[in-house]
Amino acid sequence: MNDLLQHVIDTYGGLDRWNGYRELTARVRGGGVLWTLKQQEGVLDDYTTRIELHRQYAAHAFAGPGLLSVYTPDRVAVEKETGEVVEERTDPRAAFAGHEFTTPWDRLHLAYFTGYAMWTYLTEPFSLAAPGTVTEEIEPWQEDGETWRRLKVLLAPELTGHSRENVYYIDADGLIRRHDYFAEVLGTGVTRAAHMISGHREYDGIVVPAERRVWRIGEGNKPNKDVLSVSIDVSDVSFR
Repeated sequence: MNDLLQHVIDTYGGLDRWNGYRELTARVRGGGVLWTLKQQEGVLDDYTTRIELHRQYAAHAFAGPGLLSVYTPDRVAVEKETGEVVEERTDPRAAFAGHEFTTPWDRLHLAYFTGYAMWTYLTEPFSLAAPGTVTEEIEPWQEDGETWRRLKVLLAPELTGHSRENVYYIDADGLIRRHDYFAEVLGTGVTRAAHMISGHREYDGIVVPAERRVWRIGEGNKPNKDVLSVSIDVSDVSFR
């Protein structure tokens, strides 16, 4: 494992502790202009998420009263709490073909995007140690008077994320403070995103960030904070 990634994983609680858990639940409150552009305004204001830690699975209670959105890389669905399928889509990433940044989404598009995104966010940095994922430390970065080390990550082909290539920025305490990527499913006209991360807290021995803010990257590789694309606030985290 890359030395920098090992340092970050140790800071967040260590692989041994992580591997002792199977799933987590959390409360999520979302915002930002993306959901309005995708005609999903208000849907992600306040919901619960349950993810499995060692396979890409997420279930979110935002699809409607008594309903769950269920995500895996090759299938998304809206299901009743009893497990009865209301609607589903296989090969869900293909459903974004031809999209532009302002193309509206249906709730299965939203289930896929939110499913893989929240799984990625809530399993970092541990999932970056998955077999087939390649990591490399690159030149450091100055941000607001701090020096952050940077980790370039190529996700394993079998892992679903915003994009295969990612860059993580790590502060002196070993905490991830920024994550850069292309959100490919948003379609043409999308620029790189700077995903700013803060409010790190410990739950059951694992560090989880409380606040995430996503901006487009502007000149000089700096976040353009004129328009907030996405906000995510995470609380009430529980590991089992």
